[in-house]
Amino acid sequence: MHMKTGVEQSVYAILLLNMLPNKAVLPCEAISQLLSTSPTYFQKLLRKLVNADLITSVPGVKGGFKLTKRPENICVYDIYQAIEGQKSLYSSSGILGDMLELKQEESCCLLTGLMDEAEYAWKLVMKRETIAALAEKMKEQPFRLKTEELQRWVQEKMVA
Repeated sequence: MHMKTGVEQSVYAILLLNMLPNKAVLPCEAISQLLSTSPTYFQKLLRKLVNADLITSVPGVKGGFKLTKRPENICVYDIYQAIEGQKSLYSSSGILGDMLELKQEESCCLLTGLMDEAEYAWKLVMKRETIAALAEKMKEQPFRLKTEELQRWVQEKMVA
């Protein structure tokens, strides 16, 4: 399994949006610059988060993005699903059936049950970690001082 960097970038973008006061927004360009990613690519990620109703887009010169849900109601799995989609991590290619020369309807896989169980556990872990919990972790050492600097950066870049 390999998770795309878009999931990680999206989690951190949402953490930045969590630092905004009510009614303020953060422009896409500012976020993409901080995360060192292409504004065009990042706009696509943000669009997926908007479509998943995790964030909202405010159009116009003073536009940008803000959270639509409370941080305790957004879990890492929500973000993963918005970016990666709902497809399963594992899909049997029928190798065992080919090896045993089974007919199509007899085909089986010894790994499907194991992979389904692993994916279920993986989802549970991601579902229990919320943006609110991650934001609290950012307030702890060794992140605290840099998080305070980041909060000041958000205040400078936000549009109220």
